[in-house]
Order: sequence, then structure tokens, then C-alpha cells
Amino acid sequence: MGKPSIDPLRERVRGTVVTPDDDAYDEARKVNNAMIDKRPVAVVRCTHADDVMTTVDFARRHDLALAVRGGAHSVPGFGTCDDGVVADLSPMRDVRVDAERRTARVEGGATWGDLDAATHAFGLATTGGIISTTGVGGLTLGGGIGYLARGLGLSCDNLISADVVTADGRVVVASEDEHDDLFWALRGGGGNFGAVTAFEFRLSPVKDIYGGPMLYELEDAGTVLRSFRDLIGDAPRQLGGFPGFQIAPPLPFIPEDRHGDLFALIVACWSGPLEEGERALQPFHDIAPVVAEHVGVMPYPALNSAFDALVPPGLQHYWKANFVTGLSDAAIETHLRHAPGLPVVNSTIHFYPIDGACHEVAPDATAFAYRDASFAVVIAGMWPDAADNEANTTWVRDYYEAVAPYSEEGGYINFMAGDDQSRIKANYRTNYDRLVDVKRAYDPGNVFHVNQNVKP
Repeated sequence: MGKPSIDPLRERVRGTVVTPDDDAYDEARKVNNAMIDKRPVAVVRCTHADDVMTTVDFARRHDLALAVRGGAHSVPGFGTCDDGVVADLSPMRDVRVDAERRTARVEGGATWGDLDAATHAFGLATTGGIISTTGVGGLTLGGGIGYLARGLGLSCDNLISADVVTADGRVVVASEDEHDDLFWALRGGGGNFGAVTAFEFRLSPVKDIYGGPMLYELEDAGTVLRSFRDLIGDAPRQLGGFPGFQIAPPLPFIPEDRHGDLFALIVACWSGPLEEGERALQPFHDIAPVVAEHVGVMPYPALNSAFDALVPPGLQHYWKANFVTGLSDAAIETHLRHAPGLPVVNSTIHFYPIDGACHEVAPDATAFAYRDASFAVVIAGMWPDAADNEANTTWVRDYYEAVAPYSEEGGYINFMAGDDQSRIKANYRTNYDRLVDVKRAYDPGNVFHVNQNVKP
């Protein structure tokens, strides 16, 4: 059978439908990871939930693959597909803040930059990621780790409700009060259960923070990691941030003769009283000499976008990740052996703490199961030249295999690579069977399978 005519789809949606015959096609089919080069039969730039419903219905009736795209940051490129239909939600970016109720209603194509800008005007925020161009939808559906997680919980822990287009073309509202099984699955279960066209979040009073990046000599990296590990568990919950490894970019606060050198890194975020910020970060200054830093009072959105320039669209991406319940000395020594292989300034290794408020949620209360993990560790390989793909993906894999014995079997779903489908059960532990039940209830035909897929 030939491909179905796209004309009925064009006639039914208010947004733009882009096909291979259109000049805009090559741009419309792009996602952030330049390794991904797929050719859908149509990209539907949805402007309203009705467009999403129509697109889902069209894909199901014609048995076409369906990809749902928000911020397009998915490392495996789940925002596109071959020979299928892309529901591109990026035109749907409205954010409405109710300052009195401390809530925000966010459309499914919004980025964290959109949400931060809207909420900051009211002195409010919720847990987001560390790159402002990341989609709110993808991050939240996978859990949502960020600077404020120790104090406020994950992004999904702050979700109040979600408007969801299900596989049968309905729009349902999922919350604690209705479709609570779907609401449970959305909080960490990824895009398996429908296309979320709007999220409602709980907000908290966070406007300006005290923090920023601190760079240490590579020879002090072991001390930095061990000290951060020992300090963070008992630190006030207003203290967020993470350690890692970073090649110095050409920024004014870094000595020019050190640009391009590899450093140990701590990025700190104190969201408590600003006058206490310097004292709160003093332990990080005491653990080892700080070579360079850009620390002070800044708007929370400024920190949440500070690394945007290192992750522009069009890089090659290959990532691996694990949760760890304890960052052992042996694990740290293994990191110290492999981190110096960082290929370029865009690549990094981060250790995100997920204790504090994250641990107060029971492991079966949401689909996000690793409530006992202390860190989510990511080896984020990102580089500009496709000619380096083989060498750099080998570095990521070798690094990952070396630290795996010191890690949990599962990892953070948002950091999974395209070849990590075999880990899906481990990522959800004992929650996996319940996720299958929800999948069977809302998507028995697996219409939403372009993701880290929970099969019905």
C-alpha cells in the first residue's frame, strides 16, 4: 500500500503541515541531536490541542509511527521518526501564572526558559533542568531533576494535573482526582501514555539565588567529589547544584591561559535567604583552591540558562547514565581515570544530587522509582563534528561500562540513549508492571511507542 494522502490532515488542522515537498521540510524535521536524520511523511506544527488530537487520530488510523515533539532535546531523537507523523508542539508555548494560588498552566511545547520567565516575574519557580531550551514536557514526564530538587522535589512531584491526548483521540485531565492511574504513570513514565498538551505546576517562592560555577584543578577532582558527596546529604535543602568535570570555555571570569583546560566543577545554587548565600557556599571554597568562579546573586532563570551556549542545536549527542545510591571512593577513582577523555568543551560529566525532598516521596507513589538514589550520574557526550562519532561514542561506552559495577542497574529515563531500551525494566524497578497495566488501559495498540517504550 502507498503512503496515505496528507491532504485531509492539512484540511483539519489549524497549524502548518510540512511535508517532503515543502521548502521548510529539512528544517522542520530537525531535532537537537544532529546524529538523528529521519524523514517523517509530515510534521504538524500544532497550535492547539485539537491539532494534536487530529494528528494522533491520523497516525492511528493509517498505522503510521507517531512522534511527539516538545523541546526536541531527546538524545535518542524521539521528537521525529521515519515514514511517520510528527506532532510538533513547539508553537504551543503559552504560560499562565496564578500568583495567588502559586500555580502555572504551561502548554506542552513550552521550554523551561518560557516557564522561568513567566514565573520569575512573580518571584516564583518550580524545579526545572539546567538548560533553558529543554522542553517542559519531556523533562517533567521523565521525572525532572534540577537545581531546586533537593528542596522542592522533582518536576513531576510539583505536577498538579495534565491535559492528555490519549491514543483513541480523547482529551482527558489526569490528576489525583481523575484518571489517577494515568497521572501516576505520567510522573516519570515518559511519553508512553499520551501527548500532554498542558501541564499545571505547583510553584514556590524562588526569585533570585546565590550561586554559580566554581572551577578547581583537575588534580583536586577526587577531593571535590568526595567532599561534595559528604557535604550535600546533610546540607540545608535550599542548597542545590552538582559537581562534575568541564573543559573551560572562553569566558571572561576564567583566566585566558586556562581556556580549554579540563577542570573539576561545582555549580551551586542557594535558594534560601540571599544574605546567607556566601556562608552556605563557604564549604565549597574550603575543600580546595578555586581557580575561577562566577558566583553571586543572580535571577534564578540566569542560572537555569547559564550553560545554554554549550548545548546549541546541531551537536552530535551520545549519553549514558546510571543512578547511584552511594558514590563510593572506588567509583570516584574510576571517574578520575575516565573523565580526562572528555573530547570537547560541550561534553561533560555531571553528578546530580536527588536526595532531600525527592526521598520523601515513596518509590511507588509515582512512576519515578529510584527514590533511594543519592545521585543521577550522566556521561554526556556532545561534540560538533560527525567525523568524531565513532571515537567519542566509544569513549562514552567505555566510561559507562567502567562505572557500571558501582552503580544501580537503572538510570534516569531522560538521560537514556537510543540503545538503552533493554534497560527499561531496570529503570522502573517494581513500578514496571503497573506501568504496563496503565499502558494497556490507555494505549493498548502502542501508538505512543517512539520513546523509551513500555510495551503493552
